[in-house]
Amino acid sequence: MLRRAAPTNQWYSNLMYPGKPEPVFAHPLSVRALPQGLEVALPVRIAVETERRDTEIHAAHRNPIVVTPTAFTSGTHRLSDHDDWSIEIDWARGDDRLRARVAHGSPYVQFILSTGGFQVALPPGANAAPDPALPHALRVKVGATAYAVFAPSGTPWSRNGESTWQALPPSGRGYLSLAALPDERPETFELMTRHAFAFLNGTKVDWAYDSRDSRVTTRFTASTRPMEGEERRPLLGLYPHHWFRNPLVEGRLGPAFDTLRGRIRLLADNTFTTQTTYQGFVPRWPGVQLSVSPAGKDLPGVMDSDMTNARRMMLEIGKGSYWQGKGLQRILKLADVFEAQGDVRGRDRLIDLVRRRMESWFSGADRKTYFLRDTTIGTLLAYPEEYFSVEQMNDHHFHYGYWIRSAAEIALRDPEWAAPHRWGGVVDLLIEDIATTQRGSREFPFLRNFDPYEGHSWASGNAMGGWGNNQESSSEAVNAWVGLILWGEVQGRKDLRDLGIWLYTTEIEAIQHYWFDIHRLVLPPEYRSAEVSMLFGGKIAHNTWWTDEPRQIKGINLLPITTASTYLGLNPAFVRRSLGTLEEESRIYAARGKAAKPADIWQDIFAKYLALVDPEEALKRWDRWGSVEFGDTRSHALHWMLTLQHLGTPDFQVTADTALYTVLRRKSGQRTYLAYNAGPEQRTVAFSDGTVIQVPSRSLGMREGPAP
Repeated sequence: MLRRAAPTNQWYSNLMYPGKPEPVFAHPLSVRALPQGLEVALPVRIAVETERRDTEIHAAHRNPIVVTPTAFTSGTHRLSDHDDWSIEIDWARGDDRLRARVAHGSPYVQFILSTGGFQVALPPGANAAPDPALPHALRVKVGATAYAVFAPSGTPWSRNGESTWQALPPSGRGYLSLAALPDERPETFELMTRHAFAFLNGTKVDWAYDSRDSRVTTRFTASTRPMEGEERRPLLGLYPHHWFRNPLVEGRLGPAFDTLRGRIRLLADNTFTTQTTYQGFVPRWPGVQLSVSPAGKDLPGVMDSDMTNARRMMLEIGKGSYWQGKGLQRILKLADVFEAQGDVRGRDRLIDLVRRRMESWFSGADRKTYFLRDTTIGTLLAYPEEYFSVEQMNDHHFHYGYWIRSAAEIALRDPEWAAPHRWGGVVDLLIEDIATTQRGSREFPFLRNFDPYEGHSWASGNAMGGWGNNQESSSEAVNAWVGLILWGEVQGRKDLRDLGIWLYTTEIEAIQHYWFDIHRLVLPPEYRSAEVSMLFGGKIAHNTWWTDEPRQIKGINLLPITTASTYLGLNPAFVRRSLGTLEEESRIYAARGKAAKPADIWQDIFAKYLALVDPEEALKRWDRWGSVEFGDTRSHALHWMLTLQHLGTPDFQVTADTALYTVLRRKSGQRTYLAYNAGPEQRTVAFSDGTVIQVPSRSLGMREGPAP
């Protein structure tokens, strides 16, 4: 492991850090590594009232079973191996060694011991006894939760005190499988018995993007080593985003665990596949005729004001990589508006402002703001540090996503600037830091911030704390993957573009399930909020790290709203339901003696969000002089709403055979087809309804279809 880059920002990263042992949430199980061995538990969901008068759902690591060796005192635990969704924890003292394999979705923790036997310590009040028909299986009941501990066939269990059991396997058969049971039916116990000794040997995820039908395919494969018996297939636990509406696994799923992520359903197989539609985006909207709406008359004025204040707006709050990155993208999105409205000189002035600021950082010329390559753990660091991005390795995908996307937006206009021998080489390092596809490298860890099995990113670098790792702003994670897609397109790198499309599409699918629960499969009825704002390994909450003000709680999973954010309108009913809770949440906040400052904070975010389903109503609520979030401008917000009012809201029924496309649909049914060509030659883009458009090099193509 010391020959690899440190796998920070993962669900298990706290295992690398010394100090107080912290739980790791693998779902359905949780584990905690102690000096003497491993705790294993099946978390149970409970609703907890908050001072916000909502609820959080906690699934804490409690009442664990503890597995330790009997023949030696184990040493300090180490993370000794990891692959795409499983890990190995090692306790070694000299030649004596205990190892445990833990995996996302697995109902088992599988142990291998070099010598002696196993001791299983139960929590207070637990009951246990060997199964009458299968004496090498210890049946355990902890409250309402059932477990089974499978020793090698023929191994007797002996009781050692009130709550401790021991198993001494025959020589050379030092293995043990501890399983939580989803229910207590005899057929479930038989299923768990049959697969108990198909030990995981490795896990791998593969992905592919087929542009012909805009389809993303993900294949999950687990290799096993049968410790005894002939069963080689593991039991894989599929999350809702794996099994929901997936015809490739229908009819093959077994019992299920009720977890913090909804029902995790068991599949007896070494592999399974998911398929998802990539919905596409374009880098910017086209121009709008200002006469199409009364609000159009305000656009020239806010553009003039934003141009005057552009330099200040590029560095509104902090000086580190997060706020500087937000400022860069903010100004480039303003440049989009100038370009769309035909003001090329204004666009170039803004792009030059951003370009010079990025070059200063990339070169380290002023010795105050720069990136640093750290080969000791395998990372790229940004100084000055913000939000513990160095000390704790937090949020690299949030921070660097803004930079990658900003560089790609410049490269769309100036490909030579992005050449590897100029500034493109630094951008490539930023991408490698958050999303390299190289496994086992010492340069950067595989997909640092992305969890390929849970389908979303993690923000905390060290994952410390009683609730495991977490992610708050799912939308900023999406923004990072947008940058990869654009950079891959402008560089002509299909592998990078396809990686970005897979990450973008998969993260959005996870958001729909675990943050927004649009299919009503995940959040229990006790959870009172419309969406999750903070998702942890062991809890979900409607809050933020810095404030419990309702508008910011909701907005943090929306911003930055750009042309790549149309996925937020996939379910119009959810948009209305979510926005409909703001008034009551704000009333409760005020009743607690608090007030949003300003009262309409982030009004641009909510107006743009509403515009995805009702642009006319959004424009009615828009205040030209109202609050604007520091990653946005009045010009971009107004232009966004005017475009959707004129061309219609996103139409997800039509796809295209290119990465950069969007289809909008008016209330009349008339469609507008948009496609962007980042390449050096004109190309033909075919849409799935038969529409074809020719798109010139490095241009946005548009065609309006006939009304039905």
